[in-house]
Amino acid sequence: MGEKVVAGGFDLSDRQRYRDKLRQCLTGLERLLAQQRFDRPKNLMGLEIELNLAGADGLPKMLNGQVLERIASRDFQTELAMFNLEVNIAPHRLGGRVFDRLAEELRTSLAYAHRKAGEVDAGIVMIGILPTLDRDDLVTSNLSDVDRYTLLNDQIVAARGEEFTLDIDGVEHLSCTSKSIVPEAACTSVQLHLQVTPARFADVWNAAQAVAAAQIAVGANSPFLFGRELWRESRPPLFQQATDTRPPELQAQGVRPRTWFGERWITSAYELFEENLRYFPALLPICDEEDPLEVLAAGGVPKLAELVLHNGTIYRWNRPVYGIADGVPHLRVENRVLPAGPTVTDVVANAAFYYGVVRALAEDSRPVWTRMPFETAAANFDAACRHGIDARLQWPRRGRLGGTTEVDAVSLVRDELLPLAEAGLDAWGVEPADRDLYLGVIEERCRRRTNGASWQVATFHRAREAGLSRDAALAATTRRYAELMRQGEPAHTWPVGLPEPVALG
Repeated sequence: MGEKVVAGGFDLSDRQRYRDKLRQCLTGLERLLAQQRFDRPKNLMGLEIELNLAGADGLPKMLNGQVLERIASRDFQTELAMFNLEVNIAPHRLGGRVFDRLAEELRTSLAYAHRKAGEVDAGIVMIGILPTLDRDDLVTSNLSDVDRYTLLNDQIVAARGEEFTLDIDGVEHLSCTSKSIVPEAACTSVQLHLQVTPARFADVWNAAQAVAAAQIAVGANSPFLFGRELWRESRPPLFQQATDTRPPELQAQGVRPRTWFGERWITSAYELFEENLRYFPALLPICDEEDPLEVLAAGGVPKLAELVLHNGTIYRWNRPVYGIADGVPHLRVENRVLPAGPTVTDVVANAAFYYGVVRALAEDSRPVWTRMPFETAAANFDAACRHGIDARLQWPRRGRLGGTTEVDAVSLVRDELLPLAEAGLDAWGVEPADRDLYLGVIEERCRRRTNGASWQVATFHRAREAGLSRDAALAATTRRYAELMRQGEPAHTWPVGLPEPVALG
């Protein structure tokens, strides 16, 4: 949804015309693939991070317009709600000291943004869900002042035809309703992009799906919502429910949600785009003037604008992306699994783990997706979101036995996936110093069985035991988190608890 979208209401003919344009775009994509027009391998990766704005008290600040005005950089953009920003890091070639360079760029960008936010008494907090968010913060009046968000909200609300139900049963139970999609804004994530050739796309996407649960297990950082302790990574159930265009009757019929894990392994990128058309009605039927097939026939590269826009309203955890750079089309896998934070080092460690393990799994002579049912990968994702670092996952047995076996997530990561990630980073040409530093962070999380979510929960309960009210404990936890985040040491080293006595709330 990063594209500028400006339109009023839609009439009945708009949707039919848009559907026709989508089919033309899909045909255009099919022809581009058949003609092998896509970019050659460039080993390019990219990174986006969604951020929260909070005050010195730990509470959200609805000031993204003022902060962006002060930042005055195209690297920073609005996100759905007024307490959100997004930072985009330019593509990097995987290899050498890429992760150290990435970390330095992120530290510089975030420190600058934090200074500018300080001019309006706000600060940057990089966390999956801000623990201090209240239901009153997530209302339509706090949507960012950008046409596309209002339009998207209006269309999803109209498609659903009733209030959204948020019902998450975790350590505690949250049950409430919302009149808008704004609760989705609570979810702030890291998006990892990897440019791939069409021939490699399916293997990389399947590998990313298979490893998504392990990413969540070691990287969970979203245990609280609206004052309740829920799943260790509460973003996925919240995101699905907050964007769900299906009333209960359509859910009962098995209609697919717009936020979903998927339902099968694939053999080409085309299958995912085709699924998008087959399963999901248009939310934003805005037609571009381009005729993609005419452009192709003239030897040009079509934008496939309708296909790109439609794809942006279907929230797969690993999403296919079509783009054009320097006049040449390319495909990317966009990994949307991870929460933001806790620190730059943690974010870069999560990225190094992902890029390494996905390369190794995608090139395995016995691919994991040939040895594990897709339903198992989906169930693993759910288990990792619920239990985080303490999750137990199903994974293919080693050797010739076949089938899957249950294993601790930390054992799977430490014993099997980290060696694969190491080999994958070597294959990318990443320097051993970078590889060892950032994969070492993942190894230490496993050894100590701790990550951002477990630190938040432990610190919150320590504050409660000290006599703080629930709201005061959440605010104190958020303030301490922000302080440690800015100090920059990875979260597995953070001392649990608050540094000094805090006045009772």
